[in-house]
Amino acid sequence: MTLKNFTNLDFDQIKQSLKDYLQNNSNFTDYDFEGSNLSTIIDVLAYNTYTTSYNANMISNEVFIDSATLRENVVSLARNIGYVPRSKKASRAKLTFFADVSYISPSPSSLILKKGPVASTGNQFGGQSFVFNIPEDKSVAVIDGIANFDEIEVYEGTPLDQTFTYSSRNPFQKFILPNTGIDLDTLVVKVKPSASSTVSVKYQRHDNLFDDDSGSIVNGDSNIYFIQEVESERYELIFGDGIFGKELQDGNVIEASYILTSGDEANGINSFTYSGRLSYTRNSVEINVTDGISLVSNVLPSSGGEVIESVDSIRKYAPQIYATQNRALSANDYEILIPNKIYPETESISVFGGEDLVPPQFGKVFISIKPRNGDFIPNAIKQNIKRDLKKYSVAGIVPEILDLKYLFVETTSNVYYNTNLAPSSSFVSSKIQKDITKYAESSELNRYGSRFKYSKFLKVIDQSHQSVTSNITTVEMRRDLRLSVSEVAEYAIDFGNQFHIKSMTGFNIRSSAFQVININNPVYLFDVPSSDGKRGQIGLFSLNAGSSSPIIQRRNIGVINYETGRITLDPINIVSGKTKDNVQILEISATPESNDVIGLQDLYLQLDSSIVNIIVDEISSGIDPSGSNYTVSTSYSNGNIIR
Repeated sequence: MTLKNFTNLDFDQIKQSLKDYLQNNSNFTDYDFEGSNLSTIIDVLAYNTYTTSYNANMISNEVFIDSATLRENVVSLARNIGYVPRSKKASRAKLTFFADVSYISPSPSSLILKKGPVASTGNQFGGQSFVFNIPEDKSVAVIDGIANFDEIEVYEGTPLDQTFTYSSRNPFQKFILPNTGIDLDTLVVKVKPSASSTVSVKYQRHDNLFDDDSGSIVNGDSNIYFIQEVESERYELIFGDGIFGKELQDGNVIEASYILTSGDEANGINSFTYSGRLSYTRNSVEINVTDGISLVSNVLPSSGGEVIESVDSIRKYAPQIYATQNRALSANDYEILIPNKIYPETESISVFGGEDLVPPQFGKVFISIKPRNGDFIPNAIKQNIKRDLKKYSVAGIVPEILDLKYLFVETTSNVYYNTNLAPSSSFVSSKIQKDITKYAESSELNRYGSRFKYSKFLKVIDQSHQSVTSNITTVEMRRDLRLSVSEVAEYAIDFGNQFHIKSMTGFNIRSSAFQVININNPVYLFDVPSSDGKRGQIGLFSLNAGSSSPIIQRRNIGVINYETGRITLDPINIVSGKTKDNVQILEISATPESNDVIGLQDLYLQLDSSIVNIIVDEISSGIDPSGSNYTVSTSYSNGNIIR
C-alpha cells in the first residue's frame, strides 16, 4: 500500500484510502464496496483510524506548553521551568479602630487581636456577606487606656487550618492542601517536632535556591518549603532534603493555615462591622475584651482580589519568567518580574532606563505602574516593591517608581451619512459613539506603550453603520498638570509627541483658565515659536468678557520644545485652576505633528473625549447630486485659543 499524506483528519479521506487499497488487491477485484457488508467493515476501520489519529494529535498537543489546553498539563509544563502560577488573591482592606480598656483595672499592657475574623459586611454588598480576616495574631500596646489598631490589613475569606504528620515509612507521602481557592499570600506553614510539642518553627516559602536573608544558597539548615500547583487547582507543600532545605524528621507535625477566598467578588467594599476577638492575658489566663470597641473605619474600599491565573496567562508568562532567570537586568526583565513576582495587582507597566532621559540619569531605572484598582500606588506599596526588587536587581541600579501620568487623546469628527439608509441623525450618532466607546476601552489603548492609530479610528467610524459615507476627524492631545496652589513652584510636563506648529505667530497650545497672583483676571497659556521652529517661549494672556482678542499679561514665563513635546514653566505662584476630583489642575492641549499618538515611556494613553457631529451627505442622499451646496469640513483643528 502506497503511503498517503493526509493534510487533515477527514473521515471520508481515510475511508477512500482504505477502499483504494482493497480495490488494488486482486482478492477483492469483483467486490461492490458500496453495497456489500464490507462497506460496514471499512466504516468501522475508518472510524477507528479517525479516533486514534485524533487522540494522538491531542496527546501530542498536550506535550508542549504553546498548544496544551488542559490546565493540569499547562501547569505541569510550567513547573518544569520553575514557574508557579499565581493563586487566587483575597481582596484586602486596611481597617482602623480602637479599644478603650480604661474601665479595666489594672489596665492591661497590650491587647491581642486574634487571628481569624476581624470585620464583616453583613448582606450589604450585592446581597452577599463577606468576612475579612488576619492570618496571624496582632498585638498592640495599650497607652493611656487606649489600644489603637491603625490600618490593620485584613483579607477576605474563610480561615482554615490543615495538619500533616510526617512519616519516613511512607516514601510516597505528599502534603496536599485539599481546598481550592487558596490565597498563597496568606499561607503560614509551621513545623513542630512532635504532636505533643508546644513549640513550632515558622517556615518560609521559597521559589528558588537563593536565600534572600543570608545572601547565599540555601543549605540543609534552612527552614524553607516550596510549593507547586497540582490537579484541581490545589497546592502541594514540598520540604527540603537536608541539602537544599531542612529535612523533616519522623513524627514532625506540619501546621498549615490559610484563607479560602472569593477573589475579586469582594472588591469595592467600604462599609465594615467589627466581628473580631480581642483578648489579654493575666495570671496565665486569657480574658476576652468585648466592650469599649469603636466603629471600624477605612480610607479606601477593599481591592486586590483576583481569580486564579488563567491558562492563557500561564502559557504567556512562564517562558518569559524563565528567560529572566530571576534577575532584573533589562527593562523587559522588570516588566515581567514585577507583575508576576512582586505586584500582581499591576494592570499595565512601563520601564525605561535613565539613559533614555534628557538629560540622562545613569544608574537608574524608572518604573511606572497602573494598578488594577485606582490610578496611583500608595507610597507604602512603592517602598515594598523597591524592597522586593533587591532580590532580583543588580548592584548599582537604583529603581525609581513614578506616579501614573495620563496622556489624553481628544477627537472631533464630522461624519457624513446617507439619509436613505438611516432613520435619523441621532440614530447614526449613537451607533458611532457606541463603537468609539468600545475602541476607547480596548487594549489598543489604556496601557503603556500603546498607540492611538488614526487610520483604525477612522475605520471604526466608517464601519459603525452602513449609512456613514465618510468622516473628517481632527486629533488633539491633552495633559492635566497638577497644581501646587498658592505656592511658588516650577512646572514641567511632557507629552512625548512632537507638537504641530499651526502658526509661527503663536497660540499653538491651549490651556484652561487659571488664576495667578498679582493678576486680577483669569489667564491662559500661549506660545511663540522661535525662528527655527524647534523651541519657543511661553506667556500668559487674558480675555475681556465677550471678546476673543488676547490681552498679553506676561511674556517669557517658560519654554516649549516642539520636537520633544515638553513644556516648562519658570517659578510661578498659581492661586487656583480647574477643579477635577477635588484637585486643582491646569489642562494643556496641543495638536500632534502625527495623528498617530503614542504613549511614550511613563505616559498612559487614553481616549478621553470624542465629539461627533453628524452631517447629511447631500450628494449620496440624492438631495444635491451636483454638490453645489455641499457642506465642507476642515481637516484642521478649530482656531480657539483657549480650552
